[in-house]
Amino acid sequence: TMTPPDLDEVPAGLPREYLEPCLLLLLSEGPSHGYELLEQLREVGLTRVDPPALYRYLRAMDRSGLVGCWWEPSQVGPARRTYGLTDGGCARLQAWVSVMTDVHRTLGECLERSRQRAADEVGRR
Repeated sequence: TMTPPDLDEVPAGLPREYLEPCLLLLLSEGPSHGYELLEQLREVGLTRVDPPALYRYLRAMDRSGLVGCWWEPSQVGPARRTYGLTDGGCARLQAWVSVMTDVHRTLGECLERSRQRAADEVGRR
Protein backbone atom coordinates (compact mmCIF):
# COMPACT_ATOMS: atom_id res chain seq x y z
CA THR A 1 0.00 0.00 0.00
CA MET A 2 1.09 3.56 -0.64
CA THR A 3 1.56 5.87 2.30
CA PRO A 4 1.56 9.64 1.86
CA PRO A 5 4.94 11.34 2.30
CA ASP A 6 5.67 13.61 5.24
CA LEU A 7 5.08 17.26 4.39
CA ASP A 8 8.80 18.00 4.25
CA GLU A 9 9.23 15.16 1.73
CA VAL A 10 6.94 16.64 -0.94
CA PRO A 11 9.19 16.84 -4.01
CA ALA A 12 10.03 20.13 -5.69
CA GLY A 13 10.22 20.35 -9.47
CA LEU A 14 9.27 17.73 -12.00
CA PRO A 15 9.54 14.07 -10.96
CA ARG A 16 12.46 12.11 -12.43
CA GLU A 17 10.02 10.10 -14.55
CA TYR A 18 9.82 13.11 -16.82
CA LEU A 19 13.51 12.99 -17.71
CA GLU A 20 12.85 10.85 -20.78
CA PRO A 21 10.08 12.95 -22.34
CA CYS A 22 11.95 16.16 -21.57
CA LEU A 23 15.12 14.86 -23.23
CA LEU A 24 13.14 13.60 -26.23
CA LEU A 25 11.43 16.98 -26.56
CA LEU A 26 14.70 18.91 -26.29
CA LEU A 27 16.35 16.65 -28.87
CA SER A 28 13.35 17.02 -31.18
CA GLU A 29 14.36 20.70 -31.36
CA GLY A 30 17.78 19.65 -32.68
CA PRO A 31 20.90 17.66 -31.79
CA SER A 32 22.66 18.65 -28.61
CA HIS A 33 25.41 17.56 -26.24
CA GLY A 34 25.14 16.60 -22.59
CA TYR A 35 26.06 19.89 -20.93
CA GLU A 36 23.61 21.84 -23.09
CA LEU A 37 20.89 19.30 -22.32
CA LEU A 38 21.58 19.59 -18.59
CA GLU A 39 21.10 23.37 -18.73
CA GLN A 40 17.93 23.02 -20.81
CA LEU A 41 16.51 20.40 -18.41
CA ARG A 42 16.93 22.86 -15.55
CA GLU A 43 15.07 25.48 -17.58
CA VAL A 44 12.05 23.17 -18.01
CA GLY A 45 11.94 22.21 -14.33
CA LEU A 46 14.14 19.13 -13.91
CA THR A 47 16.55 20.72 -11.46
CA ARG A 48 17.80 17.65 -9.60
CA VAL A 49 19.54 15.78 -12.45
CA ASP A 50 23.27 15.50 -11.93
CA PRO A 51 25.67 15.15 -14.89
CA PRO A 52 26.71 11.50 -14.29
CA ALA A 53 23.05 10.43 -14.07
CA LEU A 54 22.22 12.37 -17.24
CA TYR A 55 25.06 10.74 -19.21
CA ARG A 56 24.06 7.27 -17.98
CA TYR A 57 20.49 7.96 -19.04
CA LEU A 58 21.55 9.22 -22.47
CA ARG A 59 23.67 6.08 -22.99
CA ALA A 60 20.67 3.92 -22.05
CA MET A 61 18.48 5.88 -24.49
CA ASP A 62 21.13 5.29 -27.18
CA ARG A 63 21.19 1.54 -26.45
CA SER A 64 17.38 1.38 -26.66
CA GLY A 65 17.34 3.23 -29.99
CA LEU A 66 15.56 6.40 -28.85
CA VAL A 67 18.58 8.58 -29.64
CA GLY A 68 21.70 8.28 -31.73
CA CYS A 69 25.05 9.75 -30.80
CA TRP A 70 28.25 10.75 -32.55
CA TRP A 71 31.43 12.65 -31.78
CA GLU A 72 31.50 16.23 -32.97
CA PRO A 73 34.70 18.32 -33.04
CA SER A 74 34.73 21.35 -30.77
CA GLN A 75 36.42 24.66 -31.51
CA VAL A 76 37.35 25.16 -27.85
CA GLY A 77 38.37 21.73 -26.57
CA PRO A 78 38.02 18.02 -27.11
CA ALA A 79 35.34 16.51 -29.34
CA ARG A 80 31.94 16.26 -27.72
CA ARG A 81 29.43 13.45 -27.86
CA THR A 82 26.34 14.82 -29.55
CA TYR A 83 22.88 13.27 -29.30
CA GLY A 84 20.04 13.34 -31.80
CA LEU A 85 16.54 11.94 -31.92
CA THR A 86 15.86 8.75 -33.91
CA ASP A 87 12.57 7.75 -35.54
CA GLY A 88 11.95 5.52 -32.53
CA GLY A 89 12.56 8.51 -30.25
CA CYS A 90 10.04 10.58 -32.26
CA ALA A 91 7.42 7.85 -31.86
CA ARG A 92 8.14 7.57 -28.12
CA LEU A 93 7.85 11.36 -27.77
CA GLN A 94 4.40 11.26 -29.38
CA ALA A 95 3.33 8.60 -26.88
CA TRP A 96 4.64 10.77 -24.04
CA VAL A 97 2.77 13.81 -25.39
CA SER A 98 -0.45 11.84 -25.10
CA VAL A 99 0.37 10.84 -21.51
CA MET A 100 1.43 14.38 -20.57
CA THR A 101 -1.77 15.80 -22.06
CA ASP A 102 -3.76 13.57 -19.70
CA VAL A 103 -1.53 14.52 -16.75
CA HIS A 104 -1.89 18.22 -17.63
CA ARG A 105 -5.67 17.89 -17.68
CA THR A 106 -5.71 16.06 -14.33
CA LEU A 107 -3.35 18.53 -12.66
CA GLY A 108 -5.35 21.44 -14.07
CA GLU A 109 -8.53 19.99 -12.57
CA CYS A 110 -6.83 19.44 -9.20
CA LEU A 111 -5.45 23.00 -9.17
CA GLU A 112 -8.83 24.48 -10.12
CA ARG A 113 -10.59 22.55 -7.35
CA SER A 114 -7.89 23.63 -4.88
CA ARG A 115 -8.31 27.29 -5.90
CA GLN A 116 -12.09 26.97 -5.57
CA ARG A 117 -11.75 25.42 -2.14
CA ALA A 118 -9.43 28.21 -0.99
CA ALA A 119 -11.86 30.84 -2.35
CA ASP A 120 -14.77 29.14 -0.56
CA GLU A 121 -12.84 29.17 2.72
CA VAL A 122 -12.05 32.88 2.34
CA GLY A 123 -15.74 33.51 1.63
CA ARG A 124 -16.77 31.70 4.83
CA ARG A 125 -14.55 33.87 7.04
